[in-house]
Amino acid sequence: MIAELLLLPFQLPFMQNAFLVCLLVAVPTALLSCFLVLKGWALMGDAVSHAVLPGIVLAWIFGLPLIIGAFTAGMVCSLATGYLAENSRVKRDTVMGVVFSGMFGLGIVLYTGITTNEHLDHVLFGNLLGISRSDLVTTGLIALGVSSVLILKWRDFLLHAFDPTQAQASGLRVGWLHYGLLAILSLTIVATLTSVGLILAVALLVTPGAIAFLITRSFGRMLVAAVLACLTAMMAGTYLSFFIDSAPAPTIVLVLTAMFIVAFLRKLRITKTNSRSGVA
Repeated sequence: MIAELLLLPFQLPFMQNAFLVCLLVAVPTALLSCFLVLKGWALMGDAVSHAVLPGIVLAWIFGLPLIIGAFTAGMVCSLATGYLAENSRVKRDTVMGVVFSGMFGLGIVLYTGITTNEHLDHVLFGNLLGISRSDLVTTGLIALGVSSVLILKWRDFLLHAFDPTQAQASGLRVGWLHYGLLAILSLTIVATLTSVGLILAVALLVTPGAIAFLITRSFGRMLVAAVLACLTAMMAGTYLSFFIDSAPAPTIVLVLTAMFIVAFLRKLRITKTNSRSGVA
């Protein structure tokens, strides 16, 4: 009886779709989070995830696919942030705050200004338990493309993240790498729209990489650790939400946060142990 109850979530079609989309989303977001953490672009992920809202609303108004509007708005945010940071004395994090808040505000104004019986709340908060077959196909294609590029070009992106000058001296096209990473970021956020939504997407783009950074010493292992952490958190959070009757997306974020705290405490304990050994 207990075994049947524990296995019940895996027997329900809507839960099966939720678990499947978790598997699809976890890999690209985890891989990308490693580069964002190393490059110091954690706020960029937050900015772009919020800034795609006006593009989504405009796409809905004009009858276009929402992913087109989201990707376009994400690229506009990314390009605007880069241009303003390079052509002004204002620091990049300040520029990101201005651009993302402005575009998010525009999105809210457009969202509240349209008159319709439909709502776009699933874009903000996700709808992991309402995933359709078309959502799975779209998410799967984006996840496959993003993951393939990051895996094939991870050395180039890594060198660019650590030392853009050295990357350029080595003959790499730093412009392509820079804007390519921004495009990948926008596409990845589009892939998470139907699952965790815009507001919680930033957790998947930052926390797995942060966890892996605390528990590994090489970048290759960091990529693997980030993927495993993200997969574990998404599957466990979705499974747990079924029994505690909570929304899957915030439950996933809480699991990720708990994993980060554990990794941080472990790192802190190891550091103190090594420090005492060194003194002795």
